[in-house]
Amino acid sequence: MGTLAAAQPLLIGLLLLWSSYGKFADPKQAERTALPRLVGETRAITAYRGVAGIEALVALGLLLPPVWTVEALAAVALAAGFTGFLIYSKIVVPEASCGCMKASARPVGARAIARALLLLATAVMAATATTGWWSAGAGVLVLVVEAAAFAMLSAELDRYWLLPLRRFRIGLSHPYAGTASDDTPLAATQRRVLLSPAYRAVDGLLRSDIHDYWDDEDWRFVSYAARYDGRRATAVFAVPHRDSTPESIRVAVVDEEGLTLYRPTVLAAVG
Repeated sequence: MGTLAAAQPLLIGLLLLWSSYGKFADPKQAERTALPRLVGETRAITAYRGVAGIEALVALGLLLPPVWTVEALAAVALAAGFTGFLIYSKIVVPEASCGCMKASARPVGARAIARALLLLATAVMAATATTGWWSAGAGVLVLVVEAAAFAMLSAELDRYWLLPLRRFRIGLSHPYAGTASDDTPLAATQRRVLLSPAYRAVDGLLRSDIHDYWDDEDWRFVSYAARYDGRRATAVFAVPHRDSTPESIRVAVVDEEGLTLYRPTVLAAVG
């Protein structure tokens, strides 16, 4: 157990560096999170960059000798803060994205909260370490399994492993042959999308029929190939299972990196 605890700062440090880099690279992600509601629109980007700076400092402290306990405690505080913020986002601003590690158009869901809880658990374990990660020996090998768990809980990485798997599954049978977890046929979802103001708002950008779909808690997400300003893009429609009104459907056009290029705001007035 001692070597496992000692190895945790390595994983946490790398995750925090990734998270910090994503925030510094695209600080405008803050506008898609719950930060504007929490700290005000004028201070959201500043607060976002501040969190990125703290993440970077804690990460470097965890990765570099000689001290690790203080940084592990700081990581515990950060992870607890992340968890609280995501729960706040889901309750108060349910349409807000995570903004955790890399741009994503998806609202905060159970996976993002579970990832924050996993980070909190690893940080608590790291705080019990009595040696640095460079002395963990075989304990470092366990980090491969933990890293895989973080990847599976990261919507930002879905395009690298989950979407190819789904496309492979769709390629084996016609997309309309399956149904999703709530037993709603995909054809019914498509009908709702076609009748929505969201679809009319981006109709001229679409370049395909339904390209992919997936369920995430109370939402079904449907994607279409699109072009925006001459660039390849993807239009992602968020269709709530429990609200059948056309105006409840939302859409975002994102690029190949998951960055939002266009998101119509007043959909009820479109068309």
